[in-house]
Amino acid sequence: QVQLVESGGGLVQAGGSLRLSCAASGRSAGAYTMAWFRQAPGKEREFVAAVSWSGGGTDYADSVKGRFTISRDNAKNTVNLQMNNLKPEDTAVYYCGATRAWPLSIARDSGYDYWGQGTQVTVSS
Repeated sequence: QVQLVESGGGLVQAGGSLRLSCAASGRSAGAYTMAWFRQAPGKEREFVAAVSWSGGGTDYADSVKGRFTISRDNAKNTVNLQMNNLKPEDTAVYYCGATRAWPLSIARDSGYDYWGQGTQVTVSS
């Protein structure tokens, strides 16, 4: 079992920045690919970014490339998402997920074994 707890969400103006964190605990937490997904009201959950278990591989949705950076610290069992130049369309609940997969299928939420409870990000225009 792996437990995931997100933090760092909040309200920010367009053009601002936020840093989300996901704390992982449990056996072999460091062996999982970690990712961020988001879900806006009335929409399906969508892939945002992922980082491989070693931290050496990353992947991003086209909509966030150049603005968001995902990173992990396996010594601390944390995964971070630095979000810059935020836009109103980034408003959503952001979820941290863990999967054994890499690199195939990481953008599909059905392949994830564990999820956090989510953290709200609201970007005002």
